[in-house]
Amino acid sequence: MSSGDDQRSQASAKPSFSEAQACVVVESVFGFKVSKIQPLPSYDDQNFHVCISKAKHTTDGPMEYVLKISNTETSRTPDLIEVQSHIIMFLQAAGFPTASVCRTKGDTVTHLMSVDGGSEIKSYLVRLLTYLPGRPIAEIPISPQLLYEIGRLAAKLDKTLEKFHHPKLRCLHRENFIWNLKNVPLLEKYLYALGQDRNREVVEQVIRLFKDEVVTKLCHFRECINHGDLNDHNILIESSKSAFGDAVYHVSGVLDFDDMSYGYYVFEVAITIMYMMIESKDPIQGAPLRLRTPPGPPHPTSQLPRGSSPAPAGLPRLRPRPRATSASSAPPPGGAAHAREPYWQRTLGSVGVSTCAGKRSV
Repeated sequence: MSSGDDQRSQASAKPSFSEAQACVVVESVFGFKVSKIQPLPSYDDQNFHVCISKAKHTTDGPMEYVLKISNTETSRTPDLIEVQSHIIMFLQAAGFPTASVCRTKGDTVTHLMSVDGGSEIKSYLVRLLTYLPGRPIAEIPISPQLLYEIGRLAAKLDKTLEKFHHPKLRCLHRENFIWNLKNVPLLEKYLYALGQDRNREVVEQVIRLFKDEVVTKLCHFRECINHGDLNDHNILIESSKSAFGDAVYHVSGVLDFDDMSYGYYVFEVAITIMYMMIESKDPIQGAPLRLRTPPGPPHPTSQLPRGSSPAPAGLPRLRPRPRATSASSAPPPGGAAHAREPYWQRTLGSVGVSTCAGKRSV
């Protein structure tokens, strides 16, 4: 399939509800009177920020929601969306800053609706979640303390989900799901998109190293349910004033559970580090910072095996670039010969060894 075909397929699958149509969905399926509605960004679904009118003599309950309309492809897997919705509710009950899932008038967490598209009838799964406050990490200055909190959040989330049970949990075993890191080798069929770009060789070598050094060692990693997309737009932050008057940021929301699947603890670490590196002015130099302890006394569970800190950071997104040096810089592990290797090769080589060996400390 060509890239043009991919784009047309995605366009045909993505919903295109008008604001007026979205209002009708909220009112007919969930029983709320809409006072204001506006679109929200989404990759391949459709989201709306919905404000509702309070009924007379009603003072409690949320006033703002997010209407999520799944694309036609995702809507063919209602069991998966049901499990994801119950995970959101489970995490909120466990104290995580996730949304509440609003039940339909029929007392379900999802509703499948059919729309006459002219040439065909299309089906879309719809959900209504409470609106979470805050700004995406992408919009605020990043700090070591905030990075520590995000890393801790990712670890606690996966650990907490060890206790989650659902009769349809098998849906999260998504064998050919392209966003599960176990399926990095599937990216080979998309190499054509790079043409003869100078990065193609790097990507090919990264995939080959991943197959040789990571896939062969998966049996040694600890399995878990991964959020899988803790990126700089799916984590919301709010600020408060410290005793010294400066801004202190804390996580106020975790969004987008659509990429959840069974994976490994180290996958969540790698994905989160990679996305947080995007927010660093010098991502290569800043990578080890993500696994350090915050200022003050070390957290008892924050210690990782020596040499493992940069290990998961450089999966397919990175390209080789010279590492800045200065008189005060400490030599990299392995000495000068190791320093001459491309960063992505040092990273991928260590994922299969140090991360595997220290799997019980992640």
